[in-house]
Amino acid sequence: MASTETSEKYDLKNTITNADTPSPPSEQQLAPESSHLDYATSGGLSHMLTAESRLPAFGGAFQPGLYRPPKKIANPAPLGLCAFGLSAFLLGAVQMKVLNITVPSILVAPAFAYGGLVQLLAGMWEMAIGNTFGATVLSSYGGFWISVGIIFTPGGFNIMGSLIEASGGNTDMFNDCLGLFLLAWFIFTVIMTLCTFKSTLAFCSLFIFADIALLLLGVAFIHRDAEGMPNESLCKAGGFFAILCAFLCWYNAFAGLAEPSNSYFVPPVVHFPWSEQGRKSRRPAPVECTESV
Repeated sequence: MASTETSEKYDLKNTITNADTPSPPSEQQLAPESSHLDYATSGGLSHMLTAESRLPAFGGAFQPGLYRPPKKIANPAPLGLCAFGLSAFLLGAVQMKVLNITVPSILVAPAFAYGGLVQLLAGMWEMAIGNTFGATVLSSYGGFWISVGIIFTPGGFNIMGSLIEASGGNTDMFNDCLGLFLLAWFIFTVIMTLCTFKSTLAFCSLFIFADIALLLLGVAFIHRDAEGMPNESLCKAGGFFAILCAFLCWYNAFAGLAEPSNSYFVPPVVHFPWSEQGRKSRRPAPVECTESV
């Protein structure tokens, strides 16, 4: 009986001692952990633990260069890309007069709700994960689409009406102002494009097509035809590039969403040959030396 009590006291003492003394960390705890998106193999959002401190440039995460791993939060880039893509698609269709649509009133609702509000929220969430580029671009273009909605709201803000009234009843001043508005966004987009030349082909092409679309539309509203209307050929060309930009937005968004766990098709991620990932892919694989017995 005494031996049993002594054994119980000894076990209790060891339990208390072990609880107070921290156990040595395991190798897994010592290894630096970071949420890594395995873009090279899956192109999507496959999570794995890795010791890398930076991730490759990838349009599906709206990242134009190597960056620190994001916090454990959902990737907001596909949402912002889809919002911009749908709005750009509608803008391009109206400019190309698809199905004989000539009045841009259909742009107002998605410009406010999807391209505007939702994209602005996606930009703020990019800010939360530390993606300065994504936050700047998505938030800015959220403001762009809200501005487009304000301009074309029928009878709401009377921007078009006030400019027509100020110019003596014609649309010259309104077209000039709208052209300058688009050219200002063209300059902004060119600056953002300069930050994408180390990323992927699809991601950089998205910005290049947006540049061309904004430039063509801006010039079309400033250099009008003999009747004082926006140049129809330039408008259709700008609308065509806007539609191409929209499909590239959807492609990059799909690349950020698709992975082997949810899709049978994972879109390829093509890096520029001069980018970090492109140079890495061209490096010869190390030769393993085997000792002969």
